[in-house]
Amino acid sequence: MNIANAETEDLYQKHLSDWEETLERFVDDQGRTDFVALEKDVLCLQKFIDAVGQVSPETHPEFFPSEAHIIAYHINTYNALAMKGIIERGIPEHLNSLWRRAWFFKFRSVAIGGKKTNLYDYENKVIRSIGEARVHFVLNCMVIDCPRLPTSVFTPECLELDLKAASVEFFNKPKHIEVDNYRKVIRLSGIMKFYTKDYVGSGNKQDLIAYVNQFRNDQIPSDYQVDFIDYDWTINQAPKNE
Repeated sequence: MNIANAETEDLYQKHLSDWEETLERFVDDQGRTDFVALEKDVLCLQKFIDAVGQVSPETHPEFFPSEAHIIAYHINTYNALAMKGIIERGIPEHLNSLWRRAWFFKFRSVAIGGKKTNLYDYENKVIRSIGEARVHFVLNCMVIDCPRLPTSVFTPECLELDLKAASVEFFNKPKHIEVDNYRKVIRLSGIMKFYTKDYVGSGNKQDLIAYVNQFRNDQIPSDYQVDFIDYDWTINQAPKNE
């Protein structure tokens, strides 16, 4: 490894700890972020964003020798870029309108490994192409109905355990899945509607029950009808006095 590459590797590893510090300081145990405080002290977050702006699995594949390294990188990077997006133009109350979501996901430019992109293309053209559907239970766009944002970074060594734990947590939390035994209906998080084909290649929503049951403590009968919960795009701001 030449000196330039060694310096780049050190830069990425160093600033991964800045991302962890950001999570530890500004995210609570329920996954809510204190954006008001973060807006006033964004240095650590910005250091990490600057680092991933230069280094990626595409620019430096030697630093990411396994799929777990690559996936962990993308989860950390996506979540950090989304967090920065919330404070970039002030802190919005929500992303309810199509225009607000279009600005946040599509029209806002971000840098990853020296290339400009946006969160929409990053998720759909890069992250989803890896073929690991469980990433949707750890990627976070900072709104209430996203999966819980953890207070620690994702690492290749713990990735499989973390993905399993996040999936189990997601499908056993009432806000992400509602079971109506009287009507024999389950209502799933909008995430399952957005990415149905990632979970069941056919795209048939009825097949989602078998996927969900892999992670459920209480199994859902296969003859229940599947519907979806309206997605809450309210920003997941930590309460000021709690």
